[in-house]
Amino acid sequence: MDNQWRYQATSDTATVSAKLPPESGRATWRDFVTVTKPGIIRSNLIAAFAGYWVASGWSVQYGRLVLMLLGTMLVMASACVFNNYFDRDLDMKMERTKKRGLPTGRLKPNTVLAYGVALGISGLAILFLFSGVLAGVFGIVGMFVYVVVYTLWLKRTSTWSTSVGAISGAMPPVIGYVAVTGTVDLGAWLLFAMLFLWQPPHFWALGIRRKEEYRNAGFPLLPVVKGTRRTKLQMIPYVALLVPVSILFYTYHYAGIYFLIVSAGLSAAWLFLTLKGLWAKDDDAWAKQNFFFSINYLTLSLIALVLNTIHV
Repeated sequence: MDNQWRYQATSDTATVSAKLPPESGRATWRDFVTVTKPGIIRSNLIAAFAGYWVASGWSVQYGRLVLMLLGTMLVMASACVFNNYFDRDLDMKMERTKKRGLPTGRLKPNTVLAYGVALGISGLAILFLFSGVLAGVFGIVGMFVYVVVYTLWLKRTSTWSTSVGAISGAMPPVIGYVAVTGTVDLGAWLLFAMLFLWQPPHFWALGIRRKEEYRNAGFPLLPVVKGTRRTKLQMIPYVALLVPVSILFYTYHYAGIYFLIVSAGLSAAWLFLTLKGLWAKDDDAWAKQNFFFSINYLTLSLIALVLNTIHV
């Protein structure tokens, strides 16, 4: 099945590339902002902040915190720009992306490529210089997985794209954490696990809602290739594992009882909602509810983690 999708995606890419639209108007600053995917950056900066805060235990060096956030933001922005650059042909085929700067021709590919390179070099330089070698290395790992492994390879060829791509999305809190500690310990792994486990069920809920749109674009997303029920089943272990992650944060004294109550409670509620999907009659309504609950889960859990970090 994956080989079939690989052939289809390749064929579609060649067809669309031959029909790239003429330039449509001049680029604005909004186009340059949009190509960095500010929604993704915003949520990941919150995670990076939480990672730094947990490692600091309220003894925060605010100058270093700001520099870590700046470097992380630029690295993430660079990866997102490269993602838009390489996906510009497929973006023309999806309703929610076809009006972006690249598909419409407002942004020229060479300009976007240079933009991505400049952002990446700037961000990595800041991380290596002011947040430490480990923070810079994890920045490179995040970029490599998102741009090369996810965008250029798995996104067009395999249903594993979402799970493997989640590695890059779990890097920001780890970058924040190692910027303080300079080492990878259990705290870093728990932060990684929290963000890694959250991403696939979050994205698959969106994928179920927009299954036909992804199918028409040639993306071998799990709901497209394996179907909605298989996707629902595969969401369950990811959500279920978030419960013990919350418990471990408390058990090993990274966060207090209030975080445990909030995060474990939200994880259990999300698990119940995900299981409920197996009997849902309206898949679209259930997927929409699950998607928005996942956003609230992450936001509230990270806030609780920051506010209830154990003082050191």
